[in-house]
Amino acid sequence: MSGPTQCFGPRGVRRGAALTLVFATVLATAAATGSLPHGGAKSSDIAARSVASTVDGDEVVEAAARAVADGKSGKEAAEEAVSRSGDRWGAVYDERQYEEFEQALDGSYTGVGIAAKRSADGLVEVARVQPGGPADRAGIEPGDLLRTIDGHRIDKRPVAEAVALLRGDRTEADAGTTVVLGVQRGAALRTETLHRARLTTEAVTVRRIGPDRSDSSAAVLIEVDSFTRGSGARIRDAVRDAPAGAGVLLDLRGNSGGLVTEAVTAASAFLNGGLVATYDVHGKQRALYAQPGGDTVRPLVVLVDGGTMSAAELLTGALQDRGRAVTVGSRTFGKGSVQMPSKLPGGSVAELTVGHYRTPAGRGVDGRGITPDLAVGSGAEQRAETVLSGLGGGS
Repeated sequence: MSGPTQCFGPRGVRRGAALTLVFATVLATAAATGSLPHGGAKSSDIAARSVASTVDGDEVVEAAARAVADGKSGKEAAEEAVSRSGDRWGAVYDERQYEEFEQALDGSYTGVGIAAKRSADGLVEVARVQPGGPADRAGIEPGDLLRTIDGHRIDKRPVAEAVALLRGDRTEADAGTTVVLGVQRGAALRTETLHRARLTTEAVTVRRIGPDRSDSSAAVLIEVDSFTRGSGARIRDAVRDAPAGAGVLLDLRGNSGGLVTEAVTAASAFLNGGLVATYDVHGKQRALYAQPGGDTVRPLVVLVDGGTMSAAELLTGALQDRGRAVTVGSRTFGKGSVQMPSKLPGGSVAELTVGHYRTPAGRGVDGRGITPDLAVGSGAEQRAETVLSGLGGGS
């Protein structure tokens, strides 16, 4: 087998993975024969997705092989085997689904252009609207509340579940399909019918913050929606381009994870080498290390919440354990298991749990999450700016 590799995709949410990722190993034979879908995982692409328990991959492969030999669906047989295993985050993809899964690593997805978060009242709030997307054209704005999706009330439901409904993950909805939203702005309620579209997002955005944003020493806010390809380098460049002495507020709230190699690159922007995480594959211990030469002096605050998952938790844990950042917000989601995608007879791909990762201090993340240094509910960003200013970050 090759080294750890793999990716995530929006449609993985229908399995309950909520846009998280996997540490994994792609079968060398699949890579060598080109049998994975176009744009398939590369040996350098590590990612992390959480699951509840492990499953014998050989059993799933054998179940698919028997089904194919009997003229039945290998994918359905594999899904049944994964379901019986108790691996509730395990997933089986046909070639089309897996290609979609891969395309998400380049920031491409099917949806309406809404990023959501939990409001102070525990409702689902629009955090960002993608310019030019279906939601933007319908006049939906940040701060609006999503009360229903296709007639289903989503009050108090997990944000990840709302995102899955928006993207149609459970129904495998394509671009052009409709989704009906109940939107609240102030006391006014309205209904908007949107058509999903194929969208490309910018995973990393950078802007100045603080009372005088025109000041050359103003702090820098780096918002990271997910760790798609190239996001780690963009974070590193943003840190290098920041004014000398200016602090950095790294916002990982609602970050659904991504390629762990990108999270490690991001860690390398703030660390001078050293351990980022350890993980095991079938009991064999392995480690991930930052590259030397990162900025170890610049004040750093990391914002997290219950939507901070997987690779984002790995980065948070590394910066926290290494004493490099003050973490602010609420406990993270808690996804930290290792999966291995296996090529199945019939062309489908199964992702199965093989182990878990730990922070540099040896803390397990799976099912626990990471508790921030400073627990803050509403007003977390303002509190984080205050902390950054106290550290001399210029916010």
